[in-house]
Amino acid sequence: MNTAFVSPPASPPIKVLLADDEGLVRSGFRLLLDLEDDITVVGEATNGAEAVERARATRPDVVLMDIRMPKLDGIRATAEITRIRGLERVRVLILTTYDTDAHVFEALQAGASGFLLKDAGPAELLHAIRVIAAGEALLAPRITRRLIGRFTALQTAAKAAEDRLAVLTEREREVLALVGRGLSNDEIGAELSLSPATARTHVSRAMTKLGARDRAQLVVIAYRTRLVSPDG
Repeated sequence: MNTAFVSPPASPPIKVLLADDEGLVRSGFRLLLDLEDDITVVGEATNGAEAVERARATRPDVVLMDIRMPKLDGIRATAEITRIRGLERVRVLILTTYDTDAHVFEALQAGASGFLLKDAGPAELLHAIRVIAAGEALLAPRITRRLIGRFTALQTAAKAAEDRLAVLTEREREVLALVGRGLSNDEIGAELSLSPATARTHVSRAMTKLGARDRAQLVVIAYRTRLVSPDG
């Protein structure tokens, strides 16, 4: 009996919402993203309030969110989007100028899944969108240490940190520390002599126990509890 080969259905394209008050920036992003077969732009927003409404209407996979916007800034817009029922799977990628944006840490606390420098090249932007859409965090270790270290240095008491981590096993603490250092599941597995799947399981359990929305929030917790220090 002849059986025709049936190729698996193609994955739907990644839906991206652009939120930036600068028209030229949005146009540049759209021109780039429209060239990609696996990415589609589903809407644009000129301020944070519009970003929330567009996210509600289009249910994107990724929101490319500027921090500094009128009416509602990117941090508060991120917090609103991540609280809306039905938008739990929406991931927010924050755009930052690095040296001048002192609110990246707040954005991560608000539920952002990562951040990208505004002067990043096309390849970096496309990679960031795909990583975030896949459910991972985009947190460059050098930037993470500088920003999170700066804004958490005075925020955590040792006793509170110990209480927060008490729900974790020793192995989960080790894994959390490595997540905080920016390691991937493969790298965590290599560091602890575990399979990537086992490392992923430990990450998921730590996320559940600590009430973290995603990997990015685990990084924040690792720094706030001083499991990882800004100096490494």
